[in-house]
Amino acid sequence: MQITETINDGLKRTLKVVVGANELSERFDKRLDELRDQVQIKGFRKGKVPVAHIKKLYGKSLMSEVLEKAVNETSSQAIAERKERPALRPDISLDGDQAEMEKVIDGKADLAYSMTFEVLPEIPLADFSKLKLERLVAEVDAPSLDKALDDIANRSTSFEPEDGRTAASGDRVTIDFVGKIDGEAFEGGTGEGMGVVLGQGNMIPGFEDGLIGVKAGDEKTITATFPEAYPVKTLAGKAANFDIKVTEVARAVKPAIDDAFAQQLGLETGEKLKEAVGEQIKKEYEQAARMKLKRELLDELEKMHDFALPPSLVDFEFNQIWGQLEKSLKDQNKSLADEGKTEDEARAEYRTIAERRVRLGLVVGEIGDKNKIQVTQDELRRALIEHARRFPGQEKMVYEYFEKTPGALAELRAPIFEDKVVDHVLSQATLADRSVSRDELMQAVQATTEA
Repeated sequence: MQITETINDGLKRTLKVVVGANELSERFDKRLDELRDQVQIKGFRKGKVPVAHIKKLYGKSLMSEVLEKAVNETSSQAIAERKERPALRPDISLDGDQAEMEKVIDGKADLAYSMTFEVLPEIPLADFSKLKLERLVAEVDAPSLDKALDDIANRSTSFEPEDGRTAASGDRVTIDFVGKIDGEAFEGGTGEGMGVVLGQGNMIPGFEDGLIGVKAGDEKTITATFPEAYPVKTLAGKAANFDIKVTEVARAVKPAIDDAFAQQLGLETGEKLKEAVGEQIKKEYEQAARMKLKRELLDELEKMHDFALPPSLVDFEFNQIWGQLEKSLKDQNKSLADEGKTEDEARAEYRTIAERRVRLGLVVGEIGDKNKIQVTQDELRRALIEHARRFPGQEKMVYEYFEKTPGALAELRAPIFEDKVVDHVLSQATLADRSVSRDELMQAVQATTEA
């Protein structure tokens, strides 16, 4: 194999690779021998078919197979020998016209091809000990704890039917209904035995208000209007009349935060419940503070590292982002004009985002590589278990997906790797803690996310 560099321009490389006819002949003969032991042809015992006969029957297809394998192996070998780091899979093109390729297939000419690719840039890492970052710390105060406990109690609220009760906010009203637009029933507008908790705002505007004051056995017509942004376009913005019959009115019974309630949740006492909820809130505050700290760290890493980006990587990332944007707009039946942007403005904005992602991805990868940061199998296993828990009853399907889908585990590995790199950099940086309230923390996180 001969390798000649024909282009070395910035990050772009083109190599010409020549695989001699003798080497191709050796590869072809080896493949013939392998096939001789496997092929079964009428009139011959297995393993006894003459090589000349196999060559006559399968020669051209075998040589095409040999050439394809030769290109794959020698291109990888060429990159390894030169210690290149391609940004993406090289673009390979065979040299010569059809007549030349026929000579190669007939074993009368060398195989020549060119491979073009971009290499990853050299990334001199900054001195992370010069980094100075602020870490927000929020304590769990009594109002936050009380609100969290109240939310738990609300989620455990039961409903008790009461004869003759007049429906008020917080009550559950069970109804049968038929919805009509311009006097005609519409698809999805009919139901029986549907429970509506008044005051939750789960129904279209005007519907819940129309149920205030009803009693079991009442029949009435409610007029309500579908929002302009309603996902069913045939209903969006239209007023509908709903003929309803009330079958039950039930009052809400909210449990007290006491030992009995705590025991229903698997804890010994009400105090233990408060401690557990307090720890959970503290963990949420810490996660929120880390999210803000991590974003600011990534911003600093981007500023500290300036190097040329492989255009192919930026294009790939941009196309991924742009494709997601187009799908999102289509799903919402919107256009860029609805977002107040021209296509040129949006493309410029999202290309900047793509460049940031590529730069940070390369920096994070370089930090991990230089410091031998790896994701262990145990860490991957825990991440997979945690991911599967998000799909109750479908855990087996989730495991099978990751087991059978090539590259799927990379979806789990990437965020773990990034977090380990972030921890490594933070261990060298100077961190100053600042105490804030819960609201200040959440506002800071929101501002960082929006930025």
